[in-house]
Amino acid sequence: MGLFTFAKTVTATLLKKPATLNYPARPAKKSDLSRGHLTIDVDSCKWCGLCSRRCPTQAISVDRKGKTWEIDRFRCVVCNSCVEICPAHCLTMENTYLPPVTEGVKELFRPAVVETEPETEKAEG
Repeated sequence: MGLFTFAKTVTATLLKKPATLNYPARPAKKSDLSRGHLTIDVDSCKWCGLCSRRCPTQAISVDRKGKTWEIDRFRCVVCNSCVEICPAHCLTMENTYLPPVTEGVKELFRPAVVETEPETEKAEG
């Protein structure tokens, strides 16, 4: 009796559509409840470090002197605490998917440096 039940289950499973999507070949449907992933406008950052102190998993680290902002996406649980506390409003949640990764790599962000030529005064002669 058990063999017949097993064969019936296997046959029914083979005739059904797959239960999962072939992501990322076919994009997944986005839910309104999904927060997506954290993004930063590093040029607006005030380097206060409130986001790293509020992060429950210590996924964010801010270096005031070096002006760097770093996130470990494998540690981030997308809780939105950092976005809520940021006084500069440079952190946002984007409701898009990132490409899948296989190893935990920290992302480092630095502000864009605009180099200007030093001004020289003309000597009056």
